[in-house]
Amino acid sequence: MKVHIKEQPDTFKRFNAQWTPTLVLLDADGVERHRVEGFLPADDLLAQLDLGLGKIAFQHSQYGDAEKRFRSVFKNYAATAAAPEACYWAGVSAYKASNDPQHLAATARLLKERYPDSEWSRKSSVWT
Repeated sequence: MKVHIKEQPDTFKRFNAQWTPTLVLLDADGVERHRVEGFLPADDLLAQLDLGLGKIAFQHSQYGDAEKRFRSVFKNYAATAAAPEACYWAGVSAYKASNDPQHLAATARLLKERYPDSEWSRKSSVWT
C-alpha cells in the first residue's frame, strides 16, 4: 500500500517511519520482516525487496524458499549492499533446512572471498 505522510499521518506513525520513502515488508500476519528507508537505485531496491521476501520465508520456516531468494540476491545483485547479508542468510537457511554445519562453513568462506570487509563476513567468521 502507498501512504502519503501528509494525507495519512496516522498510518505513517503506525509503522514508525522516520524518513521518506519508507518501504516496509510485512508477512501475511502483518508482522514487519524487513524495512528500507530512503531512495535507492533500481538494483539496490530490487535486491532489498528480494532480501525482504527471503526474510519472510525464513521467519515462516520455509527454508528452501528462503535460501533460493537469498541466493538470488547475491547472484543477481552481487554489487549491492544487500548481497553480503543475503549470502549470510542463504547459508543459515541451508543449515536450518539440513542441520549440516558444512553449509555455514562454506558460507563463511564465500563471504570472506567475495565480501571480506562486510559485517556479514565478520559475523560468519566463527563458522570456519
